[in-house]
Amino acid sequence: MKDFKSRLFSSEARLSDLITAYPSLLSLLTRLDISLGFGDRSIADVCEASGVDTGFFLLICNVYTFNNYIPSTAAILGTDMTGLVPYLEKSHRYYVDKRLPHIERHLDAIAQKLSGRIGQVFISFFKEYKQEVEAHFAHEERDVFPHIRALMTGERDKTYSIGEFLHTHSDIEGKLDDLLNIVFKYLPPQVDDDNVLDVVYDILRLSEDLKKHTFIEEKIMVPLVKHLEKAVLS
Repeated sequence: MKDFKSRLFSSEARLSDLITAYPSLLSLLTRLDISLGFGDRSIADVCEASGVDTGFFLLICNVYTFNNYIPSTAAILGTDMTGLVPYLEKSHRYYVDKRLPHIERHLDAIAQKLSGRIGQVFISFFKEYKQEVEAHFAHEERDVFPHIRALMTGERDKTYSIGEFLHTHSDIEGKLDDLLNIVFKYLPPQVDDDNVLDVVYDILRLSEDLKKHTFIEEKIMVPLVKHLEKAVLS
């Protein structure tokens, strides 16, 4: 298997080797419209067959894998970014339709075994967080993404600017850390089953994924849109 540990990914590598080395990238495939069954084909071949720009695929995979990787503005502008908004939208659906309900089911099972108010605290805290995430995503899908699409087609959209996004962009992963602290500090010792381990693992995984999502929006989407705004609105 090819060694990926010391360098960024290349299009000539086999996609199966990449996923084997970094299993966490598996969750990105559906968000990038790539199906399993790619055999021993290279990343470039799989991307071409799936209608995904190889450069964009590698950019996202590198961001998710290497914590010290920050793409330059030149690298961003040199990559086909037409897939960015669809990717972000599919990420929203992944979080809202799959990850959050999965965590909620575990918390419900845990709460049923708790007496007093502590179980309701878990449920209420998470429901409030879920509503906050949904509102956060709804704002982006209503205001930010249409603005980007308009700019990408050359439209002079003066109704919104990416500066407003930066001013209001909230930290949606921070509250997950608070939820973990509640679990660690206040969960009674008698509640010791697979649901607890599963929910801790799922929260940690979702928190890390959301941090990468925020990184992509702030370090890739924002520089791209600033460039588009300057080019289209000048």
